[in-house]
Amino acid sequence: MSAPVLVTGGSGYFGALLVEELLRQGESVRNFDLIEPDAQSDAVEFIQGDIRDAEAIGRSCAGCEVVYHCVGQNPLARDSDLLHSVNVTGWSSMLHAAHEAGVRKLVVISSTAVYGIPERNPVSEADMPHPAEEYGAAKVECERIAREFHEETGLDITILRPTTILGLGRLGIFQLLFEWVLGGANSYVLGKGDNRYAFVHGLDVVNACILAARRPGFAVYNIGAKDVQTMRETIQALVDHAGKGARVRSLPKRPALAAMSLLSKARLAPFAPFHWIMFGESIYFDLSLPKEELGWEPEWSNARMICDSYDWYLKYREGMSQVGGRSLHRSPVKQGLLSILRWFS
Repeated sequence: MSAPVLVTGGSGYFGALLVEELLRQGESVRNFDLIEPDAQSDAVEFIQGDIRDAEAIGRSCAGCEVVYHCVGQNPLARDSDLLHSVNVTGWSSMLHAAHEAGVRKLVVISSTAVYGIPERNPVSEADMPHPAEEYGAAKVECERIAREFHEETGLDITILRPTTILGLGRLGIFQLLFEWVLGGANSYVLGKGDNRYAFVHGLDVVNACILAARRPGFAVYNIGAKDVQTMRETIQALVDHAGKGARVRSLPKRPALAAMSLLSKARLAPFAPFHWIMFGESIYFDLSLPKEELGWEPEWSNARMICDSYDWYLKYREGMSQVGGRSLHRSPVKQGLLSILRWFS
């Protein structure tokens, strides 16, 4: 039997997609997570533990050839200490455990948040990170630690920087958008909504992970959608697809951003700083490097993936309010005062 591959965070939104595809390709899979998966499978070895527990992550890495590190603390938790301890301290423990276990390849999920608001688009891997909030700053710190650890030990690491991931099973703040559209309520963009913001389908990121695991050598790749539409075009595609009579309307950008920040700080709306910093900005990628070195190309456009996410939501919507104990990206969220906007004409 081949050596197992380890997926940290394999019970979360993206990690579960990766586990499923690895199984489909015949891999022996081990899942390390605090949260139990939705459905236990005899084909997956589940180890429950905290990424900050060096002994536990060491046991999980033992005997593994490849590790996919998908654990990350979402900033919606609004806990700076937790965000840093999971995303940075836990990452350091992961590096040491992988090295001590003799792991051949470590593939880690970083974030487009490292770039903050880019000075130019499309963004390439040569552009310097310039995070605009603490989640992005934590990811930059993780990448710095990874590079230094590679230089010191030779541990083979590939860093992937996906933008906001959509696709089957993605909830969180997107659930609010889907509920509004389903009910025929208007959806909103900031200003004209002419900013080009790349999303990425979870299945495209899964493919990038698996290809990265096959290519030796330290590397960093930006991972995003093809055919990136404007934010208005993306939301309009969803509204048209749903066919519920909703419209896409504009909010004055600066007042809306200020309101998003205030409502979040008062815990009256489910926003993190990344949302009000980036929702009205443009960011999309030059994808030539992953295409050239990994043979990777995205299959999904913004419009297609957001409609795909919505269709999945419709199929599994019943009973979601009763779901608990999942990662934030897989859980329903409360609208708070945002519900007022639903009734604006």
